[in-house]
Amino acid sequence: MYMCACVLVCFATALWAFTCFVCFLCTDMATDSSSLRIGVVGFGHLGQYLVERIHKDGPALGLTLGFVWNRNSGKLSGLVPSELILGDLSSFAERRCDVIIEVCHPQIVKEFGLQFLSQSHFMVGSPSALADPDLNQKLRQAAQKYGRTLYVPSGALWGGQDIQRLNDSGKLKALFIRMSKHPSCFRLTGDLLTDWTEGEGRRVLFRGSVAELCPLAPNNVNTMAAAAVAAGTLGFTGVQGEIVSDTALRDYHVVEVEVTGPDGFSVHTVRRNPAKLGAVTGSATYSSFWNSLLSKS
Repeated sequence: MYMCACVLVCFATALWAFTCFVCFLCTDMATDSSSLRIGVVGFGHLGQYLVERIHKDGPALGLTLGFVWNRNSGKLSGLVPSELILGDLSSFAERRCDVIIEVCHPQIVKEFGLQFLSQSHFMVGSPSALADPDLNQKLRQAAQKYGRTLYVPSGALWGGQDIQRLNDSGKLKALFIRMSKHPSCFRLTGDLLTDWTEGEGRRVLFRGSVAELCPLAPNNVNTMAAAAVAAGTLGFTGVQGEIVSDTALRDYHVVEVEVTGPDGFSVHTVRRNPAKLGAVTGSATYSSFWNSLLSKS
């Protein structure tokens, strides 16, 4: 089993260059059994992908499904064996999972994150929840208290390790991330994008700190949240972000990262993530999550 030989915050490279973890308190995930039991919380497109991969490829890789939960349990019928369906999330501990993966909504992190860590290692698929400084601190403390690992997968973030190295060396001066998507791919609070029309082109919806952006687009800016965790000296209030609606982006999402260091140093990356119309998550991110899980098993 994998052991991350470090404490507090670290990045561990997985199989893809952009697939990595931020982990607060790294511990040995080895268990007495020959496989890790995985609980999946959420059964949207990403949750379905993970469940299918664990079911299909997991046994040979030392992974088994412990449970699958979805707010609408009817969505699981016929797709998930009945014995694996968890009807009441508050009874998750009965399934005795080694790792719980949240891939649904930051509200679940707020409501159950501390409980998950009391029983299992916890992968936060909605790190926008960590923009709440009180919750962020409590989750870190719980990981230390219970000897668990709190993982934040980078998802669509490219260069996370480099950002963190610059941050840890004290040389990170600024970090800016722009996420551009077709308007049908955004899930926003309020009325930021209720009046869009096909063919209108590009519209900047919001520009400001990631701390401000997370409550406005909790399902869309998890990449920014992961970057804010990596750039710990800047944090959620210091890292700047921008979300852009662009009707021309019908086949992919665009993530731009601008890193500024000392003496004029800067890096600008542009990542195009294939995505269907209306998809919150780009397709390459699915494999990113899967490979991240494998790197810890």
